[in-house]
Amino acid sequence: MKIGFVLDDSLDKADGVQQYILTLGRWFTQHGHEVHYLVGQTARRDIKHVHSLSRNLQVHFNQNRMSTPLPADKNQIKKLLEQERFDVLHVQLPYSPLMAGRVIRAVSPQTAVVGTFHVIPFSKLESRATRLLRLWLWRNIKRFDAVVSVSLPAQKFARTKFKVKSQILPNPVQISAFNGGKRLKKYSDGKLNIVFLGRLVERKGCLHLLKALQLLHDQNSLLNVRVIICGKGPLEQTLKNYVKEHRLAKIVQFVGFVSEDDKPDYLASADLAVFPSLGGESFGIVLIEAMAARSKIVIAGNNPGYHSILHDRPKQLVDPTNTLQFAKTLKQFLYTNSLRRQSEIWQANEVKRYDVAVVGGQLLKLYQELVAKRTNNSHNKSDVDQK
Repeated sequence: MKIGFVLDDSLDKADGVQQYILTLGRWFTQHGHEVHYLVGQTARRDIKHVHSLSRNLQVHFNQNRMSTPLPADKNQIKKLLEQERFDVLHVQLPYSPLMAGRVIRAVSPQTAVVGTFHVIPFSKLESRATRLLRLWLWRNIKRFDAVVSVSLPAQKFARTKFKVKSQILPNPVQISAFNGGKRLKKYSDGKLNIVFLGRLVERKGCLHLLKALQLLHDQNSLLNVRVIICGKGPLEQTLKNYVKEHRLAKIVQFVGFVSEDDKPDYLASADLAVFPSLGGESFGIVLIEAMAARSKIVIAGNNPGYHSILHDRPKQLVDPTNTLQFAKTLKQFLYTNSLRRQSEIWQANEVKRYDVAVVGGQLLKLYQELVAKRTNNSHNKSDVDQK
């Protein structure tokens, strides 16, 4: 089967949507399928069959950096589609009418089109922007043979904002890649490690983690604890200043950006992997990665996306803005062995359903059904025309 993933953004970053298509793409390729990436402006050359179809502008949306395409060349798109004759185009939603929209309009009737909703808006402004986008995209949406969402919140977003019904298929993770993570030697001295991994922006909640830690520090409850902050972003200096002003420098370390290759080892080094995001999360792939890397305990902000993963473990969900309660939760999981063991067992079982072999197999079955339906409809139309 020939599969084309369509994404308006660049593949030069390692954000959640990029991880989604690359993880699935690798798995499909390993199982004998030919995978192409129809994407926005992309420079990397380490991936086969990358078709960079537009120039892109850097913008901020949902408190994330992303790029949006300038108008893609219609002739280039038409030539590519005629040359490759994809069985399936899998489009990441929402999308721009200037790139992915043009691909959808030009696709052959023989090609099945599948979409995946990934995002939910963080603010009211972003929510209004998506409503305007729906009006622009409504005609193209009708071309989709099936739509999936990565979580219940994303499914609700698709239904309420775009009037689109979808089934839930979660974000996939290459579990085996994270199972191979090993506790780093420099963090294997007997201390308990709290690891934060994410962009240093307000929405990801790192400052609220530091406030909770400062409260525990004042209570002398961090005597054998190390805090490892992994990531970069515009709040980096503000966070470092907070650490210095509140005498946390002996406890908190900033390690900067962590590559995808190094991520499993940092997560495997965590006794508590803490992700106190305030919102705008439709899923939370980093929670699954932490579980797969055998982080002892995952603690997460109680936003819709993270709740969809940890809904059976409410004690592992926190309101990051409630500093007192946040600190109490951290202390409980740091020093209550029985509580930690219960959560470790649950995480080890729960993470299996997110493995790419499970999610990829479900998607492949969907592709095959839709391609067969398209083929049958084409044959039936041909028979009618001949008569």
